[in-house]
Amino acid sequence: MNIDTARFNMIEQQIRPWNVLDASVLELLSVVKREDFVPAAHKGLAFADLEIPLMGSGEDAMRLGQCMLEPRLEARLLQDLAVQSHETVLEIGTGSGYQAAVLAEIVKDVYTIEIIPKLAKNAKRLLADLGYTNIHCKT
Repeated sequence: MNIDTARFNMIEQQIRPWNVLDASVLELLSVVKREDFVPAAHKGLAFADLEIPLMGSGEDAMRLGQCMLEPRLEARLLQDLAVQSHETVLEIGTGSGYQAAVLAEIVKDVYTIEIIPKLAKNAKRLLADLGYTNIHCKT
């Protein structure tokens, strides 16, 4: 699978049809690599139009809300929030850290809270490895 083509197809075939037309949002989805935030067991689904479980069995993760949202929902939320560069954002439910990373590309600071220690630890480590200094992750 060509990652760049898969990302392009996700944007053009899933996200744009959902009326996500803000050019800056679409650009961010090309810049922040969603596949970096998907658990290894589900890397092949990084660009699929479905929720991706972050822990345990897929069914348990979905029931408990421990999943990444569909790309179209993440993009639509970002567009509808219309956050600005001077703003500070509070995100409740860090999950994989993907949405925090996307937000951090726009806003001054992101404060993100995760109730599940394992998810918080993984997200915090990944975000630090990717060089995000304006994301503050708490458990």
